[in-house]
Amino acid sequence: MKKPLYADYLQSHIRTVPDWPQAGVMFRDITPLLQNPKTFRLLVDTFVHRYMDEKLDMVAGVDARGFILGAVVAYELNLGFVPIRKKGKLPFLTVAEEYELEYGSATVEIHTDAVKAGDRVLLIDDLVATGGTMLAAAKLLGRLGATVVEAAAIVDLPELGGSKLIADNHLPLFTICDFAGH
Repeated sequence: MKKPLYADYLQSHIRTVPDWPQAGVMFRDITPLLQNPKTFRLLVDTFVHRYMDEKLDMVAGVDARGFILGAVVAYELNLGFVPIRKKGKLPFLTVAEEYELEYGSATVEIHTDAVKAGDRVLLIDDLVATGGTMLAAAKLLGRLGATVVEAAAIVDLPELGGSKLIADNHLPLFTICDFAGH
């Protein structure tokens, strides 16, 4: 996949935090990217320009950093936004999906009325590590009858195998930058 314009510039604003949340994990912190109005606008515009001509019905964002980007992209595309949350955080009827991540396991949930059968959805999170979160979120949307047109993230961590797992599950994936070998 061709790297988006400005990918290196955006990547240079992502901070690496070693050994967080546990020893051996190199956490890719997007908050510096969001704090700078120039890089935040460029980041949002990169996604908006990619999807502005798609026939989409909704944007879904994964808890929690996917909410930041997903809500802004949904607003800019004049679409609704659906939160996919960690277990126990949504107040209405939900469906759940458990998954493995790079340092444990977790469960995500979505409201049963979040999307309609036939809805075309863009799924956004901040990064792809093992791919578990993105695939669990896509499964939830599929269980409600929606089609995930594409999964999108700022960062790919290809050495953790998530982007390959997503591809192996036939889910199109777009990422702006990767930290292969970093």
